[in-house]
Amino acid sequence: MTTTDTRPRPAEPNASFRDRLNNLRHLGRLVAQIWRTSRWLTAASIGLRLVRALQPVATLFVAKLIIDEVVRLSGQTGGSHDFAQWWAEGKLNTVAILLALEFGLVIVSDLLARATSLVDAVLGELHSNTVSVELMAHAARLDLRHFESAEYQDRLERARRQASGRNALLSQMFGQAQDMITVVTLAAGLFVFAPWLVLLLPLSFVPAIWGETRFNTLSYYLSRGRTPERRQLEYIRQIGASAETAKEIKLFGLSAFLVERFRTLATTIFKENRKLSIQRAKWGALFSAIATLAYYGAYAFIVWRTIAGEFSIGDLTFLAGSFLSLNGLFQKILLGFTQIAGQSLYLDDLFSFFEIQPAILPPANPKPFPQPIRDGIVFDNVGFRYPETDNWAIRGLSFTLKAGETLALVGENGAGKTTIVKLLTRLYDPDEGRITVDGTDLRDIEIEDIHAHIGVIFQDFIRYSLTAAENIGVGRIEDRGDRMRIEDAAKSSLADAVIERLPLRYEQPLGRLFNKGRDLSGGEWQKVAIARAYMRDADLIILDEPTAALDAKAEAEVFARFKSLATGKTAVIISHRFSTVRMADRIIVLDGGKIIEAGSHAELLALHGHYAELFELQAAGYR
Repeated sequence: MTTTDTRPRPAEPNASFRDRLNNLRHLGRLVAQIWRTSRWLTAASIGLRLVRALQPVATLFVAKLIIDEVVRLSGQTGGSHDFAQWWAEGKLNTVAILLALEFGLVIVSDLLARATSLVDAVLGELHSNTVSVELMAHAARLDLRHFESAEYQDRLERARRQASGRNALLSQMFGQAQDMITVVTLAAGLFVFAPWLVLLLPLSFVPAIWGETRFNTLSYYLSRGRTPERRQLEYIRQIGASAETAKEIKLFGLSAFLVERFRTLATTIFKENRKLSIQRAKWGALFSAIATLAYYGAYAFIVWRTIAGEFSIGDLTFLAGSFLSLNGLFQKILLGFTQIAGQSLYLDDLFSFFEIQPAILPPANPKPFPQPIRDGIVFDNVGFRYPETDNWAIRGLSFTLKAGETLALVGENGAGKTTIVKLLTRLYDPDEGRITVDGTDLRDIEIEDIHAHIGVIFQDFIRYSLTAAENIGVGRIEDRGDRMRIEDAAKSSLADAVIERLPLRYEQPLGRLFNKGRDLSGGEWQKVAIARAYMRDADLIILDEPTAALDAKAEAEVFARFKSLATGKTAVIISHRFSTVRMADRIIVLDGGKIIEAGSHAELLALHGHYAELFELQAAGYR
């Protein structure tokens, strides 16, 4: 049942540089995912940034030309300095053209920035939606064993956070490409005037790169290591302020306890994050001072060369602006790379989730589910133990569920009743033996085909915050718009009387989660849930503690209706109430994953065995 996870793990804080680079493989998957989201928006974002990348050097060069022209004009002696005369003589033509050009560049730059932000915002939201859909679709493919694993829940929680939390990486990656093009153009201009200035740049950004790389990695592993505690925080936050838990929390006085538990966990995480933030701020201030010192050293030398007459005032402006921009861009690019590398660690949380594969696989050549079931379902020497456990939940289990028979499973908690249901619905595969339907192994039937022909209602059914009609319609989702079928299912489960009392009847939202919602009692919810099984109109119906929330009278009504409607269908009932199981054609008594007794209610009472003992104990409580 278990599979070996051989995927590459994220680099540890002290991992090699090569290990860190390996995590960058996720960036390619991210780009492909973004491209799938919208090719046109992705292309538009790249194109806009390509144009924006050339704008800084163009603006600086035009500014240089303006200053040189102003200096030239201001140096002219003699004659009038009247604006109208100079304009008429054409002396201001060049500077006017340059000013208009600079003005145009500023306007275009603003428009490009706004267009880029718009495209990125739309693309980011679409990408978030795409990832969320892919996440839900992949989770639906996984096995029940994954959802019953705490380790899997941690991985799912991390993946959920990254589904909506990595959109900034999209803009950052494209922004990096834009900045690199800008650096090339600025560096080319700077190299023409003063090649040695380029050599000063590493002094300003190398220390900052090391610091950012270190702190990004530490931040990721701090967040990753606290995933269980963060899930606890979300759990406490949910039960501490929800309609479902409000009554018990008030009656038991749990509020102070939950608040204190939340405060303790939150404080622990806060202190760790605060310590890391302080360290990052201290080192960041030092590295920033180094960068500033390098810039002003170069700037002072450029000023001196200008005073000496080697550079014009326009050259001074261009060189100072280029060096300042290059200094900032180099730091931004290289720091961006370390941040992207850090973000790729978080991407591992997302994409490694997509690498989890189900163990319950569809058959290569699927056979159809028998319809109707003619002979029955056979458990042939079936054994099963849950993943990561050594104890067998059931073993050596053999019995036949005949077509058209109602079979009841009885036993104490942990006897294996629900495990049988999980195997029968192929939520798990047996480790030993096999389960057949009319001689066909369940593993040879398409999983969706199995589920389509089985109607199951568990005791812990979901109370959907949907309309009453939709709550029933989910039992056969493809027919959720068939009102007649929904109403017939409600009548079969006796939920129709419940729904008729609602103000909006079948259009009434249920639950207290949304506006205008009406909550139901536990027994009323249970009747709505049972209606889902009737909605499916399946050949095999499984009811796992279906009447736990019903009173004795309602239970008798539900099962009387069930017996009349289940004629010709095969059914499995799990219940601790002997008033329910006695209605079954046959009863199997389980203990420790094995069958210890089997027969009708009368036959088992006549044995004076375990069933008779349990029946007498329960019956004594009603005397």
